[in-house]
Amino acid sequence: MSSFIQVKPESHFSIHNLPYGVFKHARNASSPRPGVAIGDYVLDLSEIHSAGLFHGPLISGSDCFHQSNLNKFLELGRPAWKEARATLQKLLSSDEPALQNNASLRQKALLPMDEVEMLLPIVIGDYTDFFSSEHHTKNCGLIFRGTDTINPNWFQLPIAYHGRASSIVISGTDIIRPRGQGHPAGDSPPYFGPSRKLDFELEMAAVVGPGNELGKPIDVNDAADHIFGVVLMNDWSARDIQAWEYVPLGPFLGKSFGTTISPWIVTLDALEPFACDAPKQIPQPLPYLAEKISKNYDISLEVRIKPAGQEDSFTVTKSNFNHLYWTITQQLAHHTVNGCNLRPGDLFGTGTISGPQSESYGCLLELTWNGTKELSLGKTARKFLEDGDEVIISGCCKGDGYNVGFGTCSGKIIPSLP
Repeated sequence: MSSFIQVKPESHFSIHNLPYGVFKHARNASSPRPGVAIGDYVLDLSEIHSAGLFHGPLISGSDCFHQSNLNKFLELGRPAWKEARATLQKLLSSDEPALQNNASLRQKALLPMDEVEMLLPIVIGDYTDFFSSEHHTKNCGLIFRGTDTINPNWFQLPIAYHGRASSIVISGTDIIRPRGQGHPAGDSPPYFGPSRKLDFELEMAAVVGPGNELGKPIDVNDAADHIFGVVLMNDWSARDIQAWEYVPLGPFLGKSFGTTISPWIVTLDALEPFACDAPKQIPQPLPYLAEKISKNYDISLEVRIKPAGQEDSFTVTKSNFNHLYWTITQQLAHHTVNGCNLRPGDLFGTGTISGPQSESYGCLLELTWNGTKELSLGKTARKFLEDGDEVIISGCCKGDGYNVGFGTCSGKIIPSLP
């Protein structure tokens, strides 16, 4: 399968991918529109729909691509997603004339990516953050308790906390260094001021499609039909604020000041060729978490830091989505087992994705062992993030001559407010 749009070999956005996002263009500055990425272009789905090129019954009669977000499309469910994907792959293929030979429509619908502003693609009603990497969990135990023994409940259920949806921002948004309390020194009052231990967290996040009614759980083997796709996530963390506040109720101000996601949602259908076996779970999960097919995805992940005042960025982490112990389908099934109702556009993060080697650790807390050693970044070094530092996360699946990628998820730290 090839596209009539020239796609560079290194591009994340091949015709095999077609991730969804929402953008603004100078031509329609006041009207955010859904689109898909193809090579260096964004395909305006509202123009394609208005031109009558969606012939399938589920999309042709819907106004989901004339909305300012993707929530209505998410609500339609997997049959509609598959219908839209099949139509778009056909329209963009090299042997289909409907768009390729229509110069007027191409000019309106195919927009250079560097001319558009990407926005949050969904309205996020609720956000949940999981804790699903065994390697990260063990390292946190070693750092804070001096033991890599993991609490028994961690192997029985996907641990999570309810996050703050209002502070989720799109890639490229600056992050203001948070202020808060830190551990007191001796008999002194707690420290209050700008966080001294600001960190990134390498995560991904699943985007919920059709939800469930209150009181009616989703079966783990049906859970994939309720997940539209996945984005990159940086769940920024103020480690000093978090360490002082988290007992007994868990994260609060140390996390809620900002979470960054990538603009493009890569669908589970696009990721399917890169499915791989999930880790063997011991003990065997309870029946409601026991999947007939338990799978992760082979998504290579990388974190680079561009230190303040420098032109170059430096790779600090190389990890992979397949390091997760609990799958995203298990996470969703567990989330609803008590009857909790999910809604289209809800988001749940995987938690920090760390691998077994030090170069695959997913945050500075692990990379610098809570600031006890420095991380070299060219001519400088870091224990935690400093003002002006930029963190860039990328993720990509490597196919046979093509990529299915996520682009980047980036944010720069700016000084705390006075």
